Amino acid sequence: MSSCKDHIVLMISMFIMFSMVKGQPQVPCYFIFGDSIVDNGNNNNLITTAKANYFPYGIDFPNGPQNGRFTNGRNKADFIAELVGFNSSIPPYATAKGNTILRGVNYGSGVAGIRDETGYRWGDRISMNRQLLNHQVTILRINSILRNITATRSLLNKCLYTVDMGNNDYLNNYLDPRFYPSSLFYTPDRFATILVQQFEEQLRRLHSYGARKVAVSNIGLLGCLPEETRTYGRNASGCVDFINNYVQLFNQKLKVSIDNLNTNLPNARFIISNQTSISTGGPPIGFTVFDSPCCIISNTTAKGQCSNNGQTPCSNRNQYVFFDNFHPTEAANRAIATRSYTALLPTDSYPTDIRGLVQT
Repeated sequence: MSSCKDHIVLMISMFIMFSMVKGQPQVPCYFIFGDSIVDNGNNNNLITTAKANYFPYGIDFPNGPQNGRFTNGRNKADFIAELVGFNSSIPPYATAKGNTILRGVNYGSGVAGIRDETGYRWGDRISMNRQLLNHQVTILRINSILRNITATRSLLNKCLYTVDMGNNDYLNNYLDPRFYPSSLFYTPDRFATILVQQFEEQLRRLHSYGARKVAVSNIGLLGCLPEETRTYGRNASGCVDFINNYVQLFNQKLKVSIDNLNTNLPNARFIISNQTSISTGGPPIGFTVFDSPCCIISNTTAKGQCSNNGQTPCSNRNQYVFFDNFHPTEAANRAIATRSYTALLPTDSYPTDIRGLVQT
């Protein structure tokens, strides 16, 4: 764990970063791909139990609990948008209209994964492949507004793109053999290899659509999630070690993949936001509860989510890392976004952080 000095440095950096975002954004647009970590309403109208448009989700969000974010307030993508200079959140693809798409679109979808079958147990979801198809539609809409393919391409080259995918390919695929056969077909190492190969191909497609500045989050310590420790019990580390070992295989291969993309694709600037380093390099002062959810967990809605029977969550939400058994609180999302934007430790990002990415 880091020292008190590190905690103070992080708090100061958070204050400075969120004070610097007045004025023009550092990029003209921001496109968001991912799962429930960044979903801001795309699942609301899908036939799925993996949605968060009910109380207590959104209890601290200005527009209330119907916004569809899997947290009590803002999510990671909201804070990254603020850090790069946008004065409001990026709209979800489900409701994005008119010229608002020129500043970006959020395609994130709860329980979505790199693999198309991931998350099917809970109902509909928008996989990474479907999100890329939605992005193609957005590009056509942008071109119809700008009426110039060169201008459209130039705009897309300058945007920031973030991708948060892979969590559910373990949580709602490989680690759930009752519904998904992947763990019967593949060893952990082979599954990680196949998953990274599929992911690299998707990232290549994103580049072919004009993306040049792409921040990819690797997979964090899934074995430390309250839902996983409740299900499997804790090792001496306090987490479920075998799950974290599986994830580490993916992350090691992803780093090689990112190097390949940067080497082989013209003008490519792919980076990794290292969720393991960000979550273990010392939490900022203020968090006191690291392994329990703030809300009452449901036995009827999707696994590990808050109950939808109107029960009030904890009052000291800023002291909790987790809002439900999977998702960070707004306070934790702010901390994660801040370190993704400006690395506190050299291991937080590779080869640079989001701040360095948008300034090149």
